[in-house]
Amino acid sequence: MTILDKIIAQKKIEVDHLLASNMTFLEREITRPSLYQTLVKAKKLQVISEMKRASPSKGLIAEGTNPVEQATAYYEAGAACISVLTDKEFFKGSFEDLSAVADAVPIAVLCKDFIIHKIQIDQAKSAGASVILLIVAALDDETLGSLYTYANEEGLDVLVEVHNTDELQRALSIDARIIGVNNRDLHTFEVDLAQTERIATHFPFDEERVFISESGIWGPEDAERAAKAGASAVLVGESLMRSDSVTEALQALQVEKHVIRP
Repeated sequence: MTILDKIIAQKKIEVDHLLASNMTFLEREITRPSLYQTLVKAKKLQVISEMKRASPSKGLIAEGTNPVEQATAYYEAGAACISVLTDKEFFKGSFEDLSAVADAVPIAVLCKDFIIHKIQIDQAKSAGASVILLIVAALDDETLGSLYTYANEEGLDVLVEVHNTDELQRALSIDARIIGVNNRDLHTFEVDLAQTERIATHFPFDEERVFISESGIWGPEDAERAAKAGASAVLVGESLMRSDSVTEALQALQVEKHVIRP
């Protein structure tokens, strides 16, 4: 089994538990700015900053980090969105982290998890998320489409994550407006920024969609590379979590956006 296979198997167990317990989640009104609108209007490359304690590939990154302090530092440094890992088994995150961050900052908040069922969307929204992640590699076409539609109906933005051009076409087939390229192979967990550049050559920049580069962004050179490929934002976790100065590290990534003409 690949790492992705193991994670999805665990998610199925968690979803079965939620369904068996007849868990219901309180409705929570979304009052945050739209991530999509923020990225469309911005003149500079935007940063989606991640609260990330650990990962399967790197092990512990920042186990004792206070999520509110980290999110507040991101917000004050100018992040467009705070991504909060809520997976406990593999990333040492929690929905308590998400809720605490949502209560602390007024900008967009992304629930970063492996969503396979709409009850997880209910859980994310109830905890304060205004954005959810759908990973194309983890879902069949029918489930991908139904979860995307459900999240939109709930007023959530959706970051649809792809890893290759076939997955890009699947994302476009559901009319995804926010599409992220994960530079990390979810089967091997190796990172290659050329992934963003390869997929960018197939991205419809003339349509009302935004392009995001995820993983492997460590400094301004990486940010510039993503921007030149056409990215409106980068999703950054480990490098910010390890930084001695969140403000300096984050603002160094806010390079000029490039206009890509097909």
